[in-house]
Amino acid sequence: MPYFHLVFTLPHALNGLIGAAPRRLYENLFAAASATLIELAASPRHLGGMPAFSLVLHTWKQDLGRHVHVHALVAGGALSDTGEWISPKKGFLFPVRALSKVFRGKFIAGLDDLCRLGHLPDFLNPLAWQNLKQDLYAHDWVVYAKQPLGGPQAVLDYLGRYTHRVAISNERIVGITHDQVAFRVRADSGGKKRVLRLAGSEFIARFLLHVLPSGFKRIRHYGLLSPARKKVGLAAARSALAVPPPEPAIIESVTAFLHRVARFASMCCPHCGGQFRVTATLLPQRGATARGPP
Repeated sequence: MPYFHLVFTLPHALNGLIGAAPRRLYENLFAAASATLIELAASPRHLGGMPAFSLVLHTWKQDLGRHVHVHALVAGGALSDTGEWISPKKGFLFPVRALSKVFRGKFIAGLDDLCRLGHLPDFLNPLAWQNLKQDLYAHDWVVYAKQPLGGPQAVLDYLGRYTHRVAISNERIVGITHDQVAFRVRADSGGKKRVLRLAGSEFIARFLLHVLPSGFKRIRHYGLLSPARKKVGLAAARSALAVPPPEPAIIESVTAFLHRVARFASMCCPHCGGQFRVTATLLPQRGATARGPP
């Protein structure tokens, strides 16, 4: 069974509001994207059942600018009320145009509710909100449907790479001076790279844009994968697909998992390729004066 990869992106006109109220906007993004997928999957015109999908929040571009979007990994089908597995009729899950319109409507409706309840910053007064809403409705929103992934192993490999990313990895940083940071970014869709240089203060400011609110969960599961439905829902889906129960969990270390699925190279020196080795563990000292980075 294939898995489909969709990306729901917020327009940059919302960047200022996201910066002022990130938790509210991120929660609204998860709510709008998940409700869109569940509503379209439930429609007999498309699937007519309950889907199974996970959402992963990303907030950055290659240059560390704000670019808020969620990746959706969706199982290729849905479970009907009668216990049958319904596969997509035309080789894709949902029309992108329909996804975009429904997603935009649900997100803006959520913002309307937040405004009415007074949960958004004071600068978004009624007049400012009406102007912003008009601007948001003036343009199509971006929902990107990528090529279907393969089976479960491909999905695990993909999740392993994406869920452990931060805004920038050490491998992309090519130079640091007393006042500048140089790092690689994609120059085009073909994968060509270029080096971007930023003042140290600007680099830190951009990186801090992507620090999530305390306790915020950036990976969430819905439909048949939701915590409340997972045990019963997955058993019913396996029965409908005639798939045997999963094998007992295999325990492995975090380091081994990251090396296996993400080809993670955190324990390698970027200059000589040698392996780092832990020689001592430094415990926190009470009363020591905390010192930040230079």
